[in-house]
Amino acid sequence: MADQLSFDWPTGVALGADDFFVSDANAQAYAMVQAPKAWPDGKLVIVGPKGCGKSHLAGIFAEANHALVQDAATLPADFQTDRQAVVIEDMETLPKASEEAMFHLHNHLRNNGCTLLLTAQIPPARWPIALPDLASRMQATNVVNIENPDDALLAALLMKLFADRQIVPKPSLITYLTARIERSFAAAADIVARLDDAALTQGHKINRTLARHLLDNPE
Repeated sequence: MADQLSFDWPTGVALGADDFFVSDANAQAYAMVQAPKAWPDGKLVIVGPKGCGKSHLAGIFAEANHALVQDAATLPADFQTDRQAVVIEDMETLPKASEEAMFHLHNHLRNNGCTLLLTAQIPPARWPIALPDLASRMQATNVVNIENPDDALLAALLMKLFADRQIVPKPSLITYLTARIERSFAAAADIVARLDDAALTQGHKINRTLARHLLDNPE
């Protein structure tokens, strides 16, 4: 997608696999996903806020390693797989009924030299896992954090969110929003959605005037 867009990406932001934007906020996580052989015990947890790109990174890993991707919330109690790489998303949502299956999956992958990538919004020590053996193994997993976006990543994220909606904003709008909104993935997604909604339902142009109005009048 990146080479189809008609604006320039902010200085200091690199385009990674599948248009993943790499900056200081997520560079370590991106590098770790690219090098699973370096993971201690073949396992890694990516921790970060909603919308920060955890699933995007998991997808990059899954494609490169032919991994099975499974949501923790729907992990079957009798789950088994022969895949040599597995991704479990949103580990904090793992049901108690699936903890035994997750425990056996973890041990199977480790004992066979396979890889396990986990994602979550909170670190393993805060996951509500009742099974002590599973909890201890999860807490012993290496963790890499995705921080809230720096200015470069926030600008790139805004541009990507607009592009996903077939909107090409003026650079001055991106600069304005980057300086005004909270430095978070959720705030970027919220303002882009509100601008698009106002443009569609009220016939406004997406510009700094509309952005100022929406920011000064939060819902």
